[in-house]
Amino acid sequence: MYRKRHEDLVQFLKMERGLVACSDIDGLVQTLNINHNPLDWRLFINSSTFSLKTVLLHNANTLPSIPVGHSVQYKESYEHMKILMEAINYDKFKWKICGDLKVIALLLGLQQGFTKYCCFICEWDSSNPRQDSLGFNVDGKVPKI
Repeated sequence: MYRKRHEDLVQFLKMERGLVACSDIDGLVQTLNINHNPLDWRLFINSSTFSLKTVLLHNANTLPSIPVGHSVQYKESYEHMKILMEAINYDKFKWKICGDLKVIALLLGLQQGFTKYCCFICEWDSSNPRQDSLGFNVDGKVPKI
């Protein structure tokens, strides 16, 4: 009885190029008897070196989260994020996106990895071992700008 409760939801999922994604989000939400107004939902993207996951979260947290994408083959890269967004038809719904700073940086096309100045406000050279986070040299002298 309980082992087959997913069968009516499988029709909305599509596996393509190592990614399982919901291709008909409106149909999935209707089957779950949930009202889908894109303004009431946000898209949460979690990425690690092992997998890429995407979940719809309700803004008021009164409705359950809805997984809409998953891949264990895709890693953290702009190309994989683009494939994921196209697979779930992001352009149709335009949900607000939430995620960690690395995911947001990937989506915005910012440089990955070890950056010298990670934002326009910071002037701290994080690659300089002789400088602390306030911009002072280890010996206590203020660096010349």
